[in-house]
Amino acid sequence: MKSDLLQFTNKGIYCPPAKVYLDPWRGVDKALITHAHSDHARAGSSAYLSHKDSEAILRLRLSKNLPLQTVGYDEQIDINGVKFSFHPAGHIIGSSQIRVEYKGEVWVFSGDYKLENDGFSVPFEPVKCDVFITECTFGLPVYRWKPQQEIFESIHQWWKSNAAQGICSVLIGYSLGKAQRLLVNLDTSTGPIYSHTAISNTHDALIEAGFNLPSTLRIDLKASKDEYRNALILAPPATADSVWMKRFEPYSIGVASGWMGIRGARRRSNADRGFALSDHADWPSLVKAVKETEASRIIATHGYSAAFSKWLCEQGYEAQDARTEYSTETPEH
Repeated sequence: MKSDLLQFTNKGIYCPPAKVYLDPWRGVDKALITHAHSDHARAGSSAYLSHKDSEAILRLRLSKNLPLQTVGYDEQIDINGVKFSFHPAGHIIGSSQIRVEYKGEVWVFSGDYKLENDGFSVPFEPVKCDVFITECTFGLPVYRWKPQQEIFESIHQWWKSNAAQGICSVLIGYSLGKAQRLLVNLDTSTGPIYSHTAISNTHDALIEAGFNLPSTLRIDLKASKDEYRNALILAPPATADSVWMKRFEPYSIGVASGWMGIRGARRRSNADRGFALSDHADWPSLVKAVKETEASRIIATHGYSAAFSKWLCEQGYEAQDARTEYSTETPEH
């Protein structure tokens, strides 16, 4: 599928007049990156451009010597006569929508986004455009998130109940985005919070870069199990069925993910509790975001793109879906 300003190619979303790619899934000469999640920020390109708040994690994950240029939100940069700017997406730290303007036409690539303010990421801001490329990871009406405060109240009740029974609480969440959101909103009065090395390394890189995050304790491999009885352990998804978990027995596993909003997904995760906390927009938010852009043409990507684009067409939009290689099944959602 091709368009005048942005084209969907086998390497990624390409802007011909600027000769750059947006979140490419193959190595290219120049990559503009919406955020640092691995399905959007990949190694192998010759030069990168991102928002400055993504720098610490991009260097941690890709290379400390990454050929990276950064910009602030709303800061305009001209590449071969095409004007680019980055705008808050509210997905994770540094996440951006990329605005592309050329010869009076404006496109916006959303990357990943959510509308609810998580207390850490810069909140989403709608950007007016002619064409809006929107993710739709949760692009079905069944996906409707409860307010964040309600979810954290449920997490705190689960943690307190476990602590009263002498059971360790292990909360599973993606190391970038979800873990920081959990940390800044958890009440530490119940007990100490420990974090897995993958989360600690991300945490430390952000603190070193100047971000204000609560402290966590590193897990001591020589510590007795009693040390973790009233604790909350933040761990990435890969640990859920691993030998690493045995040091916390007895424990209860909770999973923080948008997929936990569906009962079958909770059963398949083998979690004791599921908390539907997503860093992506739910159905009402997707609809609101599209409306606020005032775009007449919508391109839906990664997620329920066919269903969402069909619904948009029924509402009078010129809409279509496009294939990308961004993930919709990883626990970061």
